[in-house]
Amino acid sequence: MERLEIQRTEKEKLRKLEAKDLERRNEELEELYLLEACFPEAEKLKRDSRLLSKWKHYIQCDGSPDPSISQEINTFISLWKEETNETFEAVAVKSKLVLKLIDKLKLILLETPSYDLQEKNIIQYQGSILELQELLHLKFNIATEILLRQASTLADLDSGNMEKVIRDENVTLYVWANLKKNPRYRSIRFSETQIGFEIPRILATSDIALRLLHTHYDHVTPLGPVATASQEHTSTATYFGKDEVKSVEAAVSKDLQEEYKEQENESNSVHEEETKVDEQGGIEGQTSSVQEEPEATKYELEMKLLSETVSAAQLLLLENAPEKPYFSEENEVDLCQFTALGGVHHLDILELPPQCKPRKGWMIVEILKEGLQKYTYPPETAEDFGTENTFPPIEVMLEVHENVIFFENPMVARWDAEGKHWKTDGISNVSYKSEDRLITFSLETFGPVTLIQDAHVNMPYQSWELRPLDVNKVLLTVTTVFTEIQIQIKENLCMLASIKLNNKKHSSILEEKWMTPVSFIIALKEAGLNIFPTGHSHFYVVINYKLPLVEVKAYRQMALLSSAFAFGWSKWNTVCDSNKVVFQW
Repeated sequence: MERLEIQRTEKEKLRKLEAKDLERRNEELEELYLLEACFPEAEKLKRDSRLLSKWKHYIQCDGSPDPSISQEINTFISLWKEETNETFEAVAVKSKLVLKLIDKLKLILLETPSYDLQEKNIIQYQGSILELQELLHLKFNIATEILLRQASTLADLDSGNMEKVIRDENVTLYVWANLKKNPRYRSIRFSETQIGFEIPRILATSDIALRLLHTHYDHVTPLGPVATASQEHTSTATYFGKDEVKSVEAAVSKDLQEEYKEQENESNSVHEEETKVDEQGGIEGQTSSVQEEPEATKYELEMKLLSETVSAAQLLLLENAPEKPYFSEENEVDLCQFTALGGVHHLDILELPPQCKPRKGWMIVEILKEGLQKYTYPPETAEDFGTENTFPPIEVMLEVHENVIFFENPMVARWDAEGKHWKTDGISNVSYKSEDRLITFSLETFGPVTLIQDAHVNMPYQSWELRPLDVNKVLLTVTTVFTEIQIQIKENLCMLASIKLNNKKHSSILEEKWMTPVSFIIALKEAGLNIFPTGHSHFYVVINYKLPLVEVKAYRQMALLSSAFAFGWSKWNTVCDSNKVVFQW
């Protein structure tokens, strides 16, 4: 009997503990639901912010067009096409506005969630981006032609050839005109730089000009695809596309109508009783409360639907691509594995246009109808020339952009205009001096070239830490093999706090600049500090796979508690299975 009594007492204690734990869990779940209401609220604030930015642009009245409005951007493009005889300096100044418009359109495509983007808008924005890019490059070509017409008046007194360097914030022009055609003058160096060419004899005796147009931006690489809610996604998790959202809206709105009817019936019966008690004084107050209730219920429905849509979109961001990109051509650069850095170097051999001639106080010049023409090297038919060595590769020396970090020796890629992709063939004798930031290589044919780096050179991380600094302000520290990056996050803004390379502090122009998350990620990637995996990264980096739904839940909880708790990596996360996440806090 005593043993049974002990067992009964223990069971009673266990039952009370389970009841207490259940009560605690219910309280925590209620708190969790309350906290997770922040996510749809935050998304609603982002929508309002996007609308507010349009309004701010409208009331600024600074003369710049709104790139998201097709009429305004088309008018801007048409008016600029009509402007003629612009100097290179004038085009460079105008390019600042053009680049801002392009960046605005790209940010709209990247910052706007897929469920808020319509396919017709994506086509419109991408079409405007391409048109602005093409027009900007055309304007630079026309400005170069105008400059080369004056080559004879700008000739150097020592060499007799024309050399010109024009620097701007977003573009740098190096141009050399072969006026003397001296076969011994084959080594070209632009003054006060290490940039230059080693040209063969046949070019040294030809009526040509060499141009290096270094754009600090990349308008050559094709625009990436933009996901929309209408596109089908193969996924193990549920994804709410447009059709799904509509069905959810219909189902929830139906539930809402039924719920509202019940509430309306109950409220009407209550109001009838209250009206009998006080027919004169209370009718207006009760009518207003009836109107307020559906508004509140409508808001709850909106938040519920938005919460489901946001969760689905967050889940989609963490899903891995099912297939590795396929490339049909050999030596084609995989842009999922590599990234172009430091802009694009447009290398061109140009036919020297007719020169200006002074006549009785006037300058007479022949303007060719076809405009600036490229000199074909090597020529398509080389039968009239001697041996194959007549057209050797041209040696090129380039300076690496000072604001770009290469953790390994950069690779050189050339643009294939026919295939519309970057390739690594036709390039030889690549040499890189990291101290001088100078890269030398030989190029068989001229065209756009860029420097590429492995996009996953800083992955996987060695460690990470998320530490609170203040209310809605945290510090994220990511340590990789080559660097340690500290990022401050404050509300909806990010800032690069510090960088360490080989345990030494490295200065960057991005430090102390607050940006929105998307702009910040783009800026870090363009600086070579890519620590952001994509859906294809698992094909190139050994990862510790976790179920996307588990990751989303973990990230959401960390985001909610990051102002009060510190989180960090754990070595045990690699040994647990895919449906569990382990980290320190």
